Amino acid sequence: MQHITAPELASRLSDEAQVKPVLLDVREPWEYERCHLDGAILMTMSTIPARIDDLDEDAEIVCICHHGARSMQVAAFLERNGFTKVINLTGGIHAWALQVDGSMPTY
Repeated sequence: MQHITAPELASRLSDEAQVKPVLLDVREPWEYERCHLDGAILMTMSTIPARIDDLDEDAEIVCICHHGARSMQVAAFLERNGFTKVINLTGGIHAWALQVDGSMPTY
């Protein structure tokens, strides 16, 4: 599994020359409502097995959660199920708020 830091992801997302990855937010709805990355798709961790067919196996997917633990578990699950372009956001949305967007609420 690959890992990406919040500043690295911010750089990739701001680079118009790069294809944007799928931002897969695996947190709970209340967490997503509190703060999320623009364009992120909410698919709670508990629903991933039932909704795996909703994801493009060939797409690059960045898994996001609060601190990076749940998203790492989801990324590992996706890899075990044939996904090869899976990346975990190290430190999660909390790291994004601290390192990229100081106006983003933390919790």
